[in-house]
Amino acid sequence: MEWLNFHHLRYFYVVARDGSIAKASQTLHVSQPSISTQLRLLDRALGEKLLARQGRGLVLTDMGRLVYDYAEQIFGLGRELLDTVRDRPTGLPLRVQVGIADVVPKGLAFRLLQPLVSGGESTQADSTRLVVREDRPDRLLAELSAYQLDLVIADVPAPGAGRVRTFSHGLGVAEFAVFGTESMARRLRRKFPESLRGEPFVLPLEDSQLRREFEAWMRGMDLRVAVRAEVEDSALATTFAQAGIGLMLAPVVLAPDLRRRGLVSLGVIPELRCRYYAITVERRVKNPAVVRLLEAARTNLFV
Repeated sequence: MEWLNFHHLRYFYVVARDGSIAKASQTLHVSQPSISTQLRLLDRALGEKLLARQGRGLVLTDMGRLVYDYAEQIFGLGRELLDTVRDRPTGLPLRVQVGIADVVPKGLAFRLLQPLVSGGESTQADSTRLVVREDRPDRLLAELSAYQLDLVIADVPAPGAGRVRTFSHGLGVAEFAVFGTESMARRLRRKFPESLRGEPFVLPLEDSQLRREFEAWMRGMDLRVAVRAEVEDSALATTFAQAGIGLMLAPVVLAPDLRRRGLVSLGVIPELRCRYYAITVERRVKNPAVVRLLEAARTNLFV
């Protein structure tokens, strides 16, 4: 009886998904010559050429597309098997690997993840080991597709196109307000939002969804503010705002946390609402810790 070498198949699957041996080498942490050798062995075992060179990259042959579809199902089932085994009670903590998009405010990320480590039932929290990575959404989604993460939390749903199908589960919508020091709030709150005209702001980067929506709102209000700083890290934005460098945008739900840091709300911008998503590779979430996160967010955190 002939046996398929799943090690070779895994290398082929990652190369086909990533589009090149060089990228697959980084994902698999294996040298490029080693991967090339594994691909040749797989071609020889199947008696078919699975990949063809096109420019500087590789594309699937007709047989390669067929084999890739089978590989996707095989490794998807393998992932489900691991999830099932991990979710069974073994006395060891349930490992949950979460990717947080860098545009998600740090305070909000903490509130989302808190049920996993300090849930209502201490036995649940004690049985969970949380691993958190923060990065750009595209990089996190690549790790999710490689089954290196259990879910990704982002402010936009996953794009439809992709080698591995993903599912975007809506967590809810966060309303945003303008926050500043108490002295700034006393001066600007009475005539908000007209009082924002010309005021200094610490804003997210231009390519963020929140920044685009804020600028669209300003155009509608015929307002213009002074952008004092653009920062990717919401925690750094908070530090700037604390120092009086400028006003900042933050979810209303974080008002109590920001007040402890000396920042108060000048007013809510009803038109500025950001929807957040938990992105997974499964339509129906089975991991009990992830289910707990989704339920807590939808019940207690968002509008």
